[in-house]
Amino acid sequence: MLYYLAEYLRQFVNGFNVFGYLTFRSLLGILTALAISFAFGPWMIERLYRFKFGQPVRDDGPQSHLKKTGTPTMGGLLILSAITITTLLWADLSSRFIWFALLVTLAFGAVGFADDFIKIKYKNPKGLPARKKYFWLSLAGFGVSSLIYFTAKAPVETTLIFPFLKDVSIHLGIFFIPWTYLVIVGSSNAVNLTDGLDGLAIMPTVLVASALAAFAYASGNVVIAKYLGIPYIAGIGELAIFCTAIAGAGLGFLWFNAYPAQVFMGDVGALALGAALGVVAVLVRQEIVLAIMGGVFVAETFSVALQVLYFKYSGGKRIFRMAPLHHHFELKGWPEPKIIVRFWIITLILVLIGLASLKVR
Repeated sequence: MLYYLAEYLRQFVNGFNVFGYLTFRSLLGILTALAISFAFGPWMIERLYRFKFGQPVRDDGPQSHLKKTGTPTMGGLLILSAITITTLLWADLSSRFIWFALLVTLAFGAVGFADDFIKIKYKNPKGLPARKKYFWLSLAGFGVSSLIYFTAKAPVETTLIFPFLKDVSIHLGIFFIPWTYLVIVGSSNAVNLTDGLDGLAIMPTVLVASALAAFAYASGNVVIAKYLGIPYIAGIGELAIFCTAIAGAGLGFLWFNAYPAQVFMGDVGALALGAALGVVAVLVRQEIVLAIMGGVFVAETFSVALQVLYFKYSGGKRIFRMAPLHHHFELKGWPEPKIIVRFWIITLILVLIGLASLKVR
Protein backbone atom coordinates (compact mmCIF):
# COMPACT_ATOMS: atom_id res chain seq x y z
CA MET A 1 0.00 0.00 0.00
CA LEU A 2 2.81 2.40 0.90
CA TYR A 3 4.55 1.17 -2.22
CA TYR A 4 1.73 2.59 -4.34
CA LEU A 5 1.73 5.83 -2.38
CA ALA A 6 5.47 6.18 -3.02
CA GLU A 7 4.92 5.42 -6.70
CA TYR A 8 2.41 8.26 -6.89
CA LEU A 9 4.66 10.71 -5.05
CA ARG A 10 7.63 9.94 -7.31
CA GLN A 11 6.21 12.26 -9.96
CA PHE A 12 6.46 15.17 -7.51
CA VAL A 13 9.55 14.36 -5.43
CA ASN A 14 12.55 12.56 -6.92
CA GLY A 15 13.53 11.19 -3.52
CA PHE A 16 10.65 8.74 -3.64
CA ASN A 17 12.39 6.94 -6.53
CA VAL A 18 14.26 4.92 -3.91
CA PHE A 19 11.03 3.02 -3.18
CA GLY A 20 11.18 1.58 -6.67
CA TYR A 21 14.26 -0.42 -5.73
CA LEU A 22 13.46 -3.94 -4.60
CA THR A 23 16.50 -4.04 -2.33
CA PHE A 24 15.33 -0.93 -0.45
CA ARG A 25 11.80 -2.24 0.00
CA SER A 26 13.20 -5.59 1.16
CA LEU A 27 15.21 -3.77 3.82
CA LEU A 28 12.09 -1.87 4.84
CA GLY A 29 10.29 -5.22 4.97
CA ILE A 30 12.59 -6.74 7.57
CA LEU A 31 12.65 -3.54 9.64
CA THR A 32 8.86 -3.09 9.51
CA ALA A 33 8.14 -6.69 10.53
CA LEU A 34 10.73 -6.44 13.29
CA ALA A 35 9.20 -3.21 14.59
CA ILE A 36 5.69 -4.68 14.57
CA SER A 37 6.87 -7.73 16.52
CA PHE A 38 8.69 -5.61 19.11
CA ALA A 39 5.80 -3.17 19.45
CA PHE A 40 2.98 -5.67 19.82
CA GLY A 41 4.81 -8.67 21.30
CA PRO A 42 4.40 -7.68 24.98
CA TRP A 43 0.76 -6.71 24.39
CA MET A 44 -0.02 -10.05 22.74
CA ILE A 45 1.74 -12.07 25.45
CA GLU A 46 -0.23 -10.19 28.12
CA ARG A 47 -3.49 -10.93 26.27
CA LEU A 48 -2.61 -14.61 25.89
CA TYR A 49 -1.99 -14.78 29.65
CA ARG A 50 -5.26 -12.99 30.35
CA PHE A 51 -7.28 -15.38 28.19
CA LYS A 52 -5.38 -18.34 29.68
CA PHE A 53 -4.07 -19.52 26.31
CA GLY A 54 -1.46 -21.65 28.03
CA GLN A 55 0.43 -24.49 26.37
CA PRO A 56 -0.70 -28.00 27.44
CA VAL A 57 2.32 -30.32 27.62
CA ARG A 58 2.12 -34.03 26.81
CA ASP A 59 3.01 -36.23 29.76
CA ASP A 60 4.79 -38.73 27.47
CA GLY A 61 7.43 -36.16 26.52
CA PRO A 62 10.62 -35.21 28.37
CA GLN A 63 9.85 -34.53 32.03
CA SER A 64 11.80 -31.26 31.84
CA HIS A 65 9.02 -29.88 29.64
CA LEU A 66 6.34 -30.20 32.32
CA LYS A 67 7.53 -26.92 33.85
CA LYS A 68 6.57 -25.21 30.57
CA THR A 69 2.89 -26.02 31.10
CA GLY A 70 0.87 -22.82 30.98
CA THR A 71 3.36 -20.79 28.96
CA PRO A 72 1.29 -18.75 26.47
CA THR A 73 1.03 -20.29 23.03
CA MET A 74 -0.43 -19.13 19.70
CA GLY A 75 2.29 -16.49 19.48
CA GLY A 76 2.38 -17.36 15.81
CA LEU A 77 -0.47 -14.87 15.43
CA LEU A 78 2.09 -12.13 16.05
CA ILE A 79 4.37 -13.54 13.35
CA LEU A 80 1.58 -13.90 10.79
CA SER A 81 0.27 -10.40 11.52
CA ALA A 82 3.72 -8.87 11.06
CA ILE A 83 4.32 -10.80 7.82
CA THR A 84 0.93 -9.93 6.34
CA ILE A 85 0.98 -6.23 7.24
CA THR A 86 4.56 -5.79 6.06
CA THR A 87 3.94 -7.55 2.75
CA LEU A 88 0.81 -5.51 2.07
CA LEU A 89 2.68 -2.31 2.85
CA TRP A 90 5.80 -2.76 0.75
CA ALA A 91 5.15 -5.38 -1.96
CA ASP A 92 3.74 -4.81 -5.42
CA LEU A 93 0.29 -6.31 -4.92
CA SER A 94 -0.20 -6.80 -8.64
CA SER A 95 2.18 -9.76 -8.38
CA ARG A 96 0.36 -13.08 -8.34
CA PHE A 97 3.33 -14.62 -6.53
CA ILE A 98 2.73 -12.43 -3.49
CA TRP A 99 -0.89 -13.54 -3.27
CA PHE A 100 0.06 -17.22 -3.64
CA ALA A 101 2.49 -16.87 -0.75
CA LEU A 102 0.04 -15.02 1.48
CA LEU A 103 -2.81 -17.42 0.65
CA VAL A 104 -0.78 -20.50 1.56
CA THR A 105 0.59 -18.94 4.74
CA LEU A 106 -2.77 -17.78 6.05
CA ALA A 107 -4.60 -20.99 5.04
CA PHE A 108 -2.13 -23.20 6.89
CA GLY A 109 -2.14 -20.74 9.76
CA ALA A 110 -5.92 -21.09 10.01
CA VAL A 111 -5.62 -24.87 10.35
CA GLY A 112 -2.92 -24.38 12.98
CA PHE A 113 -5.15 -21.92 14.83
CA ALA A 114 -7.96 -24.49 15.00
CA ASP A 115 -5.49 -27.10 16.26
CA ASP A 116 -4.15 -24.78 18.98
CA PHE A 117 -7.61 -23.64 20.03
CA ILE A 118 -8.79 -27.22 20.57
CA LYS A 119 -5.65 -27.99 22.60
CA ILE A 120 -6.28 -25.02 24.85
CA LYS A 121 -10.07 -25.12 25.19
CA TYR A 122 -10.35 -28.86 25.81
CA LYS A 123 -6.95 -29.28 27.53
CA ASN A 124 -6.09 -31.83 24.88
CA PRO A 125 -2.38 -31.86 23.85
CA LYS A 126 -3.27 -33.77 20.65
CA GLY A 127 -5.45 -30.96 19.30
CA LEU A 128 -7.32 -31.31 16.02
CA PRO A 129 -7.90 -34.97 15.06
CA ALA A 130 -5.21 -36.10 12.61
CA ARG A 131 -7.64 -36.93 9.80
CA LYS A 132 -9.35 -33.57 9.95
CA LYS A 133 -6.04 -31.75 10.23
CA TYR A 134 -4.52 -33.40 7.18
CA PHE A 135 -7.74 -33.07 5.23
CA TRP A 136 -7.69 -29.29 5.58
CA LEU A 137 -3.94 -29.08 5.02
CA SER A 138 -4.29 -31.23 1.92
CA LEU A 139 -7.21 -29.19 0.63
CA ALA A 140 -5.20 -25.99 0.98
CA GLY A 141 -2.07 -27.62 -0.45
CA PHE A 142 -3.75 -29.08 -3.53
CA GLY A 143 -5.82 -25.95 -4.08
CA VAL A 144 -2.84 -23.60 -4.18
CA SER A 145 -0.72 -26.09 -6.13
CA SER A 146 -3.39 -26.25 -8.82
CA LEU A 147 -3.76 -22.49 -8.85
CA ILE A 148 0.00 -22.01 -9.35
CA TYR A 149 0.06 -24.59 -12.15
CA PHE A 150 -2.90 -23.24 -14.12
CA THR A 151 -1.72 -19.63 -13.88
CA ALA A 152 1.87 -20.34 -14.91
CA LYS A 153 2.96 -18.09 -17.77
CA ALA A 154 6.18 -19.85 -18.80
CA PRO A 155 7.35 -23.50 -18.91
CA VAL A 156 10.18 -22.72 -16.49
CA GLU A 157 7.61 -22.08 -13.75
CA THR A 158 6.72 -25.79 -13.69
CA THR A 159 10.19 -27.21 -14.34
CA LEU A 160 12.20 -29.00 -11.65
CA ILE A 161 15.67 -27.45 -11.39
CA PHE A 162 18.62 -29.34 -9.93
CA PRO A 163 21.16 -27.35 -7.90
CA PHE A 164 24.86 -27.47 -8.81
CA LEU A 165 23.91 -28.81 -12.29
CA LYS A 166 23.59 -26.13 -14.95
CA ASP A 167 21.71 -27.91 -17.73
CA VAL A 168 19.77 -30.60 -15.84
CA SER A 169 16.04 -30.05 -15.37
CA ILE A 170 12.75 -31.93 -15.65
CA HIS A 171 9.54 -30.43 -17.02
CA LEU A 172 6.94 -31.76 -14.58
CA GLY A 173 3.78 -31.00 -16.52
CA ILE A 174 0.64 -31.96 -14.60
CA PHE A 175 2.83 -33.77 -12.04
CA PHE A 176 3.79 -30.30 -10.84
CA ILE A 177 0.59 -30.29 -8.76
CA PRO A 178 1.29 -33.34 -6.56
CA TRP A 179 4.98 -32.41 -6.37
CA THR A 180 4.13 -28.90 -5.14
CA TYR A 181 1.60 -30.33 -2.71
CA LEU A 182 4.26 -32.59 -1.19
CA VAL A 183 6.76 -29.74 -0.90
CA ILE A 184 4.32 -27.35 0.79
CA VAL A 185 2.66 -29.83 3.15
CA GLY A 186 5.95 -31.62 3.85
CA SER A 187 7.72 -28.37 4.68
CA SER A 188 4.83 -27.27 6.88
CA ASN A 189 4.87 -30.44 8.94
CA ALA A 190 8.68 -30.49 9.11
CA VAL A 191 8.81 -27.06 10.74
CA ASN A 192 5.96 -28.08 13.04
CA LEU A 193 7.86 -31.17 14.21
CA THR A 194 10.98 -29.09 14.82
CA ASP A 195 9.12 -26.59 16.99
CA GLY A 196 9.70 -28.44 20.25
CA LEU A 197 12.32 -26.34 22.06
CA ASP A 198 12.53 -22.63 22.81
CA GLY A 199 13.65 -20.88 19.63
CA LEU A 200 14.63 -24.10 17.89
CA ALA A 201 12.38 -23.69 14.83
CA ILE A 202 12.22 -19.92 14.42
CA MET A 203 15.90 -19.16 13.86
CA PRO A 204 16.36 -21.78 11.10
CA THR A 205 13.17 -20.37 9.54
CA VAL A 206 14.71 -16.88 9.58
CA LEU A 207 17.94 -18.14 8.01
CA VAL A 208 16.21 -20.13 5.27
CA ALA A 209 13.77 -17.31 4.50
CA SER A 210 16.66 -14.86 4.18
CA ALA A 211 18.41 -17.16 1.72
CA LEU A 212 15.21 -17.62 -0.28
CA ALA A 213 14.96 -13.83 -0.48
CA ALA A 214 18.33 -13.87 -2.28
CA PHE A 215 17.07 -16.57 -4.66
CA ALA A 216 13.88 -14.60 -5.37
CA TYR A 217 15.83 -11.42 -6.07
CA ALA A 218 18.29 -13.21 -8.36
CA SER A 219 15.58 -15.12 -10.23
CA GLY A 220 13.62 -11.94 -10.82
CA ASN A 221 16.56 -10.05 -12.32
CA VAL A 222 17.18 -11.07 -15.91
CA VAL A 223 20.86 -10.07 -15.87
CA ILE A 224 21.71 -11.79 -12.58
CA ALA A 225 19.68 -14.89 -13.44
CA LYS A 226 21.50 -15.27 -16.76
CA TYR A 227 24.88 -14.77 -15.12
CA LEU A 228 24.18 -17.37 -12.40
CA GLY A 229 22.52 -19.85 -14.75
CA ILE A 230 19.27 -19.97 -12.81
CA PRO A 231 15.77 -19.65 -14.32
CA TYR A 232 14.54 -16.10 -14.86
CA ILE A 233 10.94 -15.68 -13.73
CA ALA A 234 9.41 -12.28 -14.44
CA GLY A 235 8.02 -10.63 -11.31
CA ILE A 236 9.28 -13.25 -8.86
CA GLY A 237 11.58 -10.72 -7.21
CA GLU A 238 8.66 -9.32 -5.20
CA LEU A 239 8.84 -12.47 -3.07
CA ALA A 240 12.06 -11.09 -1.60
CA ILE A 241 9.88 -8.69 0.40
CA PHE A 242 7.69 -11.54 1.64
CA CYS A 243 10.82 -13.46 2.68
CA THR A 244 12.40 -10.52 4.48
CA ALA A 245 9.07 -9.99 6.25
CA ILE A 246 9.34 -13.57 7.52
CA ALA A 247 12.90 -12.91 8.65
CA GLY A 248 11.98 -9.68 10.46
CA ALA A 249 8.88 -11.16 12.09
CA GLY A 250 10.86 -14.24 13.09
CA LEU A 251 13.67 -12.26 14.69
CA GLY A 252 11.14 -10.14 16.55
CA PHE A 253 9.37 -13.24 17.81
CA LEU A 254 12.68 -14.82 18.85
CA TRP A 255 13.15 -11.92 21.27
CA PHE A 256 10.28 -13.37 23.29
CA ASN A 257 10.71 -17.03 22.33
CA ALA A 258 14.40 -17.37 23.25
CA TYR A 259 15.20 -19.72 26.14
CA PRO A 260 13.44 -19.60 28.54
CA ALA A 261 10.49 -18.77 26.30
CA GLN A 262 7.87 -16.22 27.29
CA VAL A 263 5.61 -17.45 24.49
CA PHE A 264 5.39 -20.34 22.01
CA MET A 265 4.38 -19.92 18.39
CA GLY A 266 2.03 -22.92 18.41
CA ASP A 267 0.79 -24.72 15.32
CA VAL A 268 -0.68 -21.46 14.01
CA GLY A 269 2.89 -20.27 13.55
CA ALA A 270 4.78 -23.47 12.79
CA LEU A 271 2.42 -24.84 10.13
CA ALA A 272 2.14 -21.44 8.44
CA LEU A 273 5.88 -20.71 8.40
CA GLY A 274 6.71 -24.15 7.04
CA ALA A 275 4.15 -23.75 4.28
CA ALA A 276 5.49 -20.26 3.53
CA LEU A 277 9.01 -21.60 3.02
CA GLY A 278 7.66 -24.42 0.87
CA VAL A 279 5.60 -22.24 -1.45
CA VAL A 280 8.42 -19.70 -1.91
CA ALA A 281 10.83 -22.51 -2.79
CA VAL A 282 8.32 -23.81 -5.34
CA LEU A 283 7.76 -20.39 -6.89
CA VAL A 284 11.48 -19.62 -7.24
CA ARG A 285 12.05 -23.20 -8.49
CA GLN A 286 14.44 -24.17 -5.67
CA GLU A 287 12.66 -27.02 -3.91
CA ILE A 288 15.78 -29.19 -3.71
CA VAL A 289 17.82 -26.31 -2.35
CA LEU A 290 15.13 -25.86 0.31
CA ALA A 291 15.68 -29.46 1.40
CA ILE A 292 19.40 -28.75 1.70
CA MET A 293 19.07 -25.47 3.60
CA GLY A 294 16.30 -26.86 5.77
CA GLY A 295 18.30 -29.98 6.58
CA VAL A 296 17.47 -29.67 10.27
CA PHE A 297 13.76 -29.76 9.44
CA VAL A 298 14.34 -32.76 7.16
CA ALA A 299 16.34 -34.62 9.84
CA GLU A 300 13.64 -34.02 12.45
CA THR A 301 10.96 -35.37 10.10
CA PHE A 302 12.96 -38.45 9.11
CA SER A 303 13.75 -39.20 12.75
CA VAL A 304 10.02 -39.46 13.45
CA ALA A 305 9.35 -41.60 10.36
CA LEU A 306 12.26 -43.92 11.11
CA GLN A 307 11.27 -44.24 14.77
CA VAL A 308 7.68 -45.17 13.91
CA LEU A 309 8.65 -47.71 11.21
CA TYR A 310 11.38 -49.34 13.28
CA PHE A 311 9.13 -49.53 16.32
CA LYS A 312 6.39 -51.16 14.25
CA TYR A 313 8.52 -53.77 12.49
CA SER A 314 11.04 -54.56 15.22
CA GLY A 315 8.62 -55.57 17.91
CA GLY A 316 8.73 -52.36 19.93
CA LYS A 317 12.40 -51.42 19.67
CA ARG A 318 13.56 -47.84 19.11
CA ILE A 319 16.36 -46.20 17.14
CA PHE A 320 16.24 -42.95 19.13
CA ARG A 321 15.51 -42.49 22.79
CA MET A 322 12.66 -40.25 21.67
CA ALA A 323 11.61 -38.58 18.44
CA PRO A 324 11.76 -35.94 17.01
CA LEU A 325 15.54 -35.82 17.05
CA HIS A 326 15.93 -32.91 19.48
CA HIS A 327 14.22 -34.98 22.20
CA HIS A 328 16.80 -37.74 21.68
CA PHE A 329 19.58 -35.33 22.58
CA GLU A 330 17.58 -34.01 25.53
CA LEU A 331 17.32 -37.50 26.97
CA LYS A 332 21.05 -37.99 26.42
CA GLY A 333 21.56 -35.15 28.86
CA TRP A 334 22.29 -32.24 26.53
CA PRO A 335 21.08 -28.92 27.99
CA GLU A 336 18.27 -27.37 25.96
CA PRO A 337 20.24 -24.21 24.98
CA LYS A 338 23.11 -26.36 23.66
CA ILE A 339 20.77 -28.35 21.39
CA ILE A 340 19.15 -25.16 20.12
CA VAL A 341 22.38 -23.32 19.30
CA ARG A 342 23.99 -26.34 17.66
CA PHE A 343 20.96 -26.85 15.44
CA TRP A 344 21.18 -23.15 14.52
CA ILE A 345 24.84 -23.55 13.60
CA ILE A 346 24.08 -26.58 11.43
CA THR A 347 21.33 -24.63 9.67
CA LEU A 348 23.68 -21.72 8.99
CA ILE A 349 26.19 -24.10 7.39
CA LEU A 350 23.48 -25.72 5.26
CA VAL A 351 22.14 -22.32 4.17
CA LEU A 352 25.62 -21.31 3.02
CA ILE A 353 25.84 -24.56 1.03
CA GLY A 354 22.46 -23.80 -0.53
CA LEU A 355 23.56 -20.29 -1.46
CA ALA A 356 26.72 -21.73 -2.99
CA SER A 357 24.51 -23.52 -5.53
CA LEU A 358 23.88 -20.09 -7.08
CA LYS A 359 27.44 -20.01 -8.34
CA VAL A 360 28.52 -23.65 -8.50
CA ARG A 361 26.78 -24.84 -11.65
